[in-house]
Amino acid sequence: MSWFKRMKKGITTQSQEKKEIPEGLWYQCPECKHVMTSDQHAENDWLCEKCDYHEKITSLNYFSILFDENEFEEVASHLISGDPLEFTDTKAYKDRIKTTINKSGLKDALRVGFGDIEGEKAVVACMDFGFIGGSMGSVVGEKFARGVDKALAENCPFICISKSGGARMMEAGFSLMQMAKTSAKLTQLADAHLPYVSILTDPTTGGVTASFAMLGDINIAEPKALIGFAGPRVVKETIGKDLPEGFQSSEFVLEHGFLDYIFNRKELKHKLALSLKQMKYKA
Repeated sequence: MSWFKRMKKGITTQSQEKKEIPEGLWYQCPECKHVMTSDQHAENDWLCEKCDYHEKITSLNYFSILFDENEFEEVASHLISGDPLEFTDTKAYKDRIKTTINKSGLKDALRVGFGDIEGEKAVVACMDFGFIGGSMGSVVGEKFARGVDKALAENCPFICISKSGGARMMEAGFSLMQMAKTSAKLTQLADAHLPYVSILTDPTTGGVTASFAMLGDINIAEPKALIGFAGPRVVKETIGKDLPEGFQSSEFVLEHGFLDYIFNRKELKHKLALSLKQMKYKA
Protein backbone atom coordinates (compact mmCIF):
# COMPACT_ATOMS: atom_id res chain seq x y z
CA MET A 1 0.00 0.00 0.00
CA SER A 2 1.47 3.35 -0.99
CA TRP A 3 1.62 6.19 1.54
CA PHE A 4 1.08 8.79 -1.14
CA LYS A 5 -1.18 8.55 -4.13
CA ARG A 6 -1.85 11.32 -6.63
CA MET A 7 -5.59 11.81 -6.85
CA LYS A 8 -5.48 14.20 -9.83
CA LYS A 9 -3.15 14.11 -12.78
CA GLY A 10 -1.26 17.10 -14.08
CA ILE A 11 -0.50 20.52 -12.60
CA THR A 12 -3.57 22.13 -11.09
CA THR A 13 -2.09 25.43 -9.81
CA GLN A 14 -3.52 28.38 -11.70
CA SER A 15 -0.99 30.67 -13.36
CA GLN A 16 -2.14 33.67 -11.33
CA GLU A 17 -1.59 31.70 -8.10
CA LYS A 18 2.06 30.90 -8.85
CA LYS A 19 4.62 32.76 -6.76
CA GLU A 20 7.52 34.00 -8.86
CA ILE A 21 10.99 34.20 -7.31
CA PRO A 22 12.43 37.67 -8.06
CA GLU A 23 15.36 37.56 -10.48
CA GLY A 24 18.70 38.17 -8.79
CA LEU A 25 17.47 37.16 -5.34
CA TRP A 26 20.02 34.34 -5.00
CA TYR A 27 23.74 34.03 -5.66
CA GLN A 28 25.53 30.75 -6.38
CA CYS A 29 29.31 30.67 -5.96
CA PRO A 30 30.94 29.50 -9.22
CA GLU A 31 33.79 27.97 -7.22
CA CYS A 32 32.09 25.81 -4.56
CA LYS A 33 28.42 26.08 -5.72
CA HIS A 34 27.33 27.38 -2.30
CA VAL A 35 24.05 29.29 -2.46
CA MET A 36 23.32 32.47 -0.51
CA THR A 37 21.02 35.43 -0.94
CA SER A 38 22.24 38.35 -3.01
CA ASP A 39 21.84 40.62 0.03
CA GLN A 40 24.05 38.33 2.15
CA HIS A 41 26.59 38.25 -0.68
CA ALA A 42 26.71 42.06 -0.86
CA GLU A 43 26.93 42.39 2.94
CA ASN A 44 29.92 40.04 2.82
CA ASP A 45 31.69 42.38 0.35
CA TRP A 46 30.70 40.09 -2.53
CA LEU A 47 32.68 37.15 -1.15
CA CYS A 48 31.41 33.59 -0.87
CA GLU A 49 30.72 32.96 2.82
CA LYS A 50 31.91 29.35 2.46
CA CYS A 51 35.07 29.43 0.30
CA ASP A 52 35.87 33.21 0.16
CA TYR A 53 35.63 33.29 -3.64
CA HIS A 54 36.09 36.92 -4.77
CA GLU A 55 33.34 37.78 -7.24
CA LYS A 56 34.13 40.44 -9.85
CA ILE A 57 32.55 43.71 -8.75
CA THR A 58 32.13 47.24 -10.11
CA SER A 59 33.94 50.46 -9.31
CA LEU A 60 30.95 51.66 -7.28
CA ASN A 61 31.09 48.43 -5.24
CA TYR A 62 34.77 49.05 -4.46
CA PHE A 63 34.07 52.68 -3.58
CA SER A 64 31.35 51.56 -1.15
CA ILE A 65 33.91 49.28 0.53
CA LEU A 66 36.78 51.78 0.68
CA PHE A 67 35.37 55.28 1.16
CA ASP A 68 34.11 56.29 4.60
CA GLU A 69 30.28 56.40 4.60
CA ASN A 70 30.50 55.74 0.84
CA GLU A 71 31.04 59.47 0.31
CA PHE A 72 33.30 60.63 -2.51
CA GLU A 73 33.72 63.31 -5.15
CA GLU A 74 33.87 61.90 -8.66
CA VAL A 75 36.62 63.26 -10.92
CA ALA A 76 36.23 63.87 -14.69
CA SER A 77 32.97 61.94 -14.84
CA HIS A 78 31.88 63.60 -18.10
CA LEU A 79 34.59 62.18 -20.40
CA ILE A 80 33.42 59.89 -23.22
CA SER A 81 35.51 58.15 -25.90
CA GLY A 82 35.66 59.61 -29.40
CA ASP A 83 36.37 57.66 -32.57
CA PRO A 84 39.44 59.31 -34.12
CA LEU A 85 40.23 56.30 -36.34
CA GLU A 86 36.61 55.70 -37.42
CA PHE A 87 37.23 52.07 -36.54
CA THR A 88 34.81 49.32 -37.58
CA ASP A 89 34.93 45.58 -36.96
CA THR A 90 31.61 43.76 -36.57
CA LYS A 91 30.22 47.12 -35.45
CA ALA A 92 31.33 50.72 -35.74
CA TYR A 93 33.33 51.74 -32.66
CA LYS A 94 31.16 54.81 -32.01
CA ASP A 95 28.07 52.57 -32.04
CA ARG A 96 29.77 50.07 -29.73
CA ILE A 97 30.52 52.88 -27.27
CA LYS A 98 26.90 54.08 -27.32
CA THR A 99 25.58 50.54 -26.83
CA THR A 100 27.96 49.84 -23.95
CA ILE A 101 27.10 53.13 -22.23
CA ASN A 102 23.38 52.36 -22.45
CA LYS A 103 23.83 48.76 -21.30
CA SER A 104 26.32 49.31 -18.46
CA GLY A 105 25.44 52.81 -17.29
CA LEU A 106 29.17 53.61 -17.41
CA LYS A 107 30.87 56.38 -19.41
CA ASP A 108 34.09 54.36 -19.83
CA ALA A 109 36.21 51.69 -18.15
CA LEU A 110 37.64 53.85 -15.35
CA ARG A 111 35.95 55.76 -12.52
CA VAL A 112 37.92 58.15 -10.28
CA GLY A 113 36.83 59.31 -6.83
CA PHE A 114 38.27 61.49 -4.07
CA GLY A 115 37.35 60.87 -0.43
CA ASP A 116 38.46 59.53 2.96
CA ILE A 117 39.65 56.01 3.80
CA GLU A 118 39.53 55.64 7.59
CA GLY A 119 40.08 59.40 7.82
CA GLU A 120 42.97 59.48 5.33
CA LYS A 121 42.37 61.52 2.16
CA ALA A 122 42.97 59.59 -1.04
CA VAL A 123 42.15 59.54 -4.74
CA VAL A 124 40.98 56.13 -5.94
CA ALA A 125 40.77 55.12 -9.61
CA CYS A 126 38.94 51.87 -10.30
CA MET A 127 38.47 50.00 -13.56
CA ASP A 128 35.18 48.44 -14.69
CA PHE A 129 35.48 45.16 -16.59
CA GLY A 130 31.88 45.57 -17.73
CA PHE A 131 32.93 48.32 -20.16
CA ILE A 132 34.51 46.57 -23.16
CA GLY A 133 36.49 44.23 -20.90
CA GLY A 134 37.98 47.06 -18.87
CA SER A 135 40.13 47.91 -21.89
CA MET A 136 42.39 50.95 -21.76
CA GLY A 137 41.64 53.67 -24.30
CA SER A 138 42.21 57.41 -24.41
CA VAL A 139 39.53 58.19 -21.82
CA VAL A 140 41.00 55.70 -19.33
CA GLY A 141 44.42 57.32 -19.74
CA GLU A 142 43.00 60.83 -19.39
CA LYS A 143 40.93 59.98 -16.31
CA PHE A 144 43.97 58.32 -14.75
CA ALA A 145 46.01 61.47 -15.47
CA ARG A 146 43.35 63.74 -13.97
CA GLY A 147 43.17 61.46 -10.94
CA VAL A 148 46.91 61.95 -10.41
CA ASP A 149 46.44 65.71 -10.85
CA LYS A 150 43.75 65.64 -8.15
CA ALA A 151 46.09 63.76 -5.81
CA LEU A 152 48.81 66.35 -6.45
CA ALA A 153 46.37 69.20 -5.81
CA GLU A 154 45.11 67.61 -2.57
CA ASN A 155 48.60 66.41 -1.52
CA CYS A 156 47.29 62.89 -0.92
CA PRO A 157 47.99 59.30 -2.04
CA PHE A 158 46.75 57.88 -5.35
CA ILE A 159 45.29 54.36 -5.50
CA CYS A 160 44.37 52.41 -8.63
CA ILE A 161 42.30 49.21 -8.71
CA SER A 162 43.00 47.38 -11.97
CA LYS A 163 40.71 44.94 -13.75
CA SER A 164 41.39 44.86 -17.47
CA GLY A 165 41.94 42.81 -20.59
CA GLY A 166 44.57 45.32 -21.73
CA ALA A 167 44.77 47.94 -24.47
CA ARG A 168 41.62 48.79 -26.47
CA MET A 169 42.29 47.52 -30.00
CA MET A 170 39.67 49.86 -31.52
CA GLU A 171 41.90 52.82 -30.62
CA ALA A 172 45.14 51.18 -31.82
CA GLY A 173 48.13 53.48 -31.28
CA PHE A 174 46.07 55.96 -29.27
CA SER A 175 45.47 53.19 -26.74
CA LEU A 176 49.13 52.16 -26.57
CA MET A 177 50.10 55.79 -25.95
CA GLN A 178 48.22 55.62 -22.64
CA MET A 179 50.86 53.23 -21.28
CA ALA A 180 53.48 55.97 -21.57
CA LYS A 181 51.07 58.70 -20.48
CA THR A 182 50.01 56.98 -17.24
CA SER A 183 53.60 56.02 -16.41
CA ALA A 184 54.72 59.64 -16.92
CA LYS A 185 51.97 60.91 -14.59
CA LEU A 186 53.14 58.48 -11.91
CA THR A 187 56.61 60.02 -12.22
CA GLN A 188 55.07 63.38 -11.28
CA LEU A 189 53.48 61.72 -8.25
CA ALA A 190 56.84 60.23 -7.23
CA ASP A 191 58.57 63.61 -7.65
CA ALA A 192 56.02 65.07 -5.21
CA HIS A 193 56.78 62.22 -2.73
CA LEU A 194 53.16 61.04 -2.76
CA PRO A 195 52.42 57.31 -2.45
CA TYR A 196 50.94 55.27 -5.28
CA VAL A 197 49.23 51.99 -4.34
CA SER A 198 48.29 49.55 -7.09
CA ILE A 199 45.60 46.94 -6.40
CA LEU A 200 45.38 44.14 -8.97
CA THR A 201 42.14 42.17 -9.26
CA ASP A 202 40.90 39.40 -11.54
CA PRO A 203 41.88 39.77 -14.37
CA THR A 204 44.72 42.26 -14.83
CA THR A 205 46.43 41.63 -18.16
CA GLY A 206 47.95 43.18 -21.29
CA GLY A 207 49.00 46.81 -21.51
CA VAL A 208 47.57 47.63 -18.08
CA THR A 209 49.88 45.08 -16.46
CA ALA A 210 52.75 46.37 -18.59
CA SER A 211 52.24 49.93 -17.34
CA PHE A 212 50.56 51.42 -14.27
CA ALA A 213 49.31 48.21 -12.64
CA MET A 214 52.83 47.05 -11.73
CA LEU A 215 54.33 50.45 -10.88
CA GLY A 216 52.98 50.88 -7.37
CA ASP A 217 55.08 51.81 -4.37
CA ILE A 218 53.01 48.95 -2.96
CA ASN A 219 51.49 46.31 -5.25
CA ILE A 220 48.55 44.46 -3.72
CA ALA A 221 46.36 41.74 -5.23
CA GLU A 222 43.18 39.87 -4.37
CA PRO A 223 43.43 36.09 -3.91
CA LYS A 224 43.52 33.90 -7.04
CA ALA A 225 43.46 36.86 -9.43
CA LEU A 226 44.79 36.31 -12.96
CA ILE A 227 47.78 38.63 -13.43
CA GLY A 228 50.01 38.65 -16.49
CA PHE A 229 50.70 40.15 -19.89
CA ALA A 230 49.59 37.46 -22.32
CA GLY A 231 47.09 34.93 -21.02
CA PRO A 232 48.19 31.42 -19.99
CA ARG A 233 46.74 29.79 -23.12
CA VAL A 234 48.73 32.14 -25.38
CA VAL A 235 51.92 31.55 -23.38
CA LYS A 236 51.46 27.77 -23.51
CA GLU A 237 50.88 27.76 -27.27
CA THR A 238 53.89 30.04 -27.82
CA ILE A 239 56.46 28.09 -25.78
CA GLY A 240 54.94 24.67 -26.50
CA LYS A 241 55.22 23.52 -22.88
CA ASP A 242 52.87 22.88 -19.99
CA LEU A 243 52.75 25.71 -17.47
CA PRO A 244 53.43 25.42 -13.72
CA GLU A 245 50.42 24.91 -11.48
CA GLY A 246 48.80 28.22 -10.56
CA PHE A 247 50.72 30.05 -13.31
CA GLN A 248 49.82 33.79 -13.39
CA SER A 249 47.66 33.55 -10.26
CA SER A 250 48.27 36.29 -7.70
CA GLU A 251 49.83 33.66 -5.39
CA PHE A 252 52.27 32.64 -8.15
CA VAL A 253 53.12 36.30 -8.89
CA LEU A 254 53.66 37.01 -5.18
CA GLU A 255 55.97 34.01 -4.86
CA HIS A 256 58.07 35.33 -7.76
CA GLY A 257 58.49 38.77 -6.24
CA PHE A 258 56.15 40.97 -8.31
CA LEU A 259 53.65 41.63 -5.52
CA ASP A 260 54.02 42.88 -1.97
CA TYR A 261 50.80 41.51 -0.46
CA ILE A 262 47.65 39.54 -1.15
CA PHE A 263 44.71 40.87 0.85
CA ASN A 264 41.26 39.41 1.34
CA ARG A 265 38.70 42.02 0.24
CA LYS A 266 37.23 42.24 3.75
CA GLU A 267 40.66 43.27 5.08
CA LEU A 268 41.45 45.65 2.22
CA LYS A 269 40.17 48.95 3.63
CA HIS A 270 41.82 48.66 7.04
CA LYS A 271 45.17 47.37 5.75
CA LEU A 272 45.20 49.93 2.96
CA ALA A 273 44.55 52.76 5.44
CA LEU A 274 47.28 51.40 7.71
CA SER A 275 49.75 51.34 4.80
CA LEU A 276 48.86 54.91 3.84
CA LYS A 277 49.40 56.11 7.41
CA GLN A 278 52.79 54.37 7.58
CA MET A 279 53.94 55.87 4.28
CA LYS A 280 52.68 59.28 5.39
CA TYR A 281 54.70 58.94 8.61
CA LYS A 282 57.85 57.95 6.71
CA ALA A 283 57.45 60.84 4.29
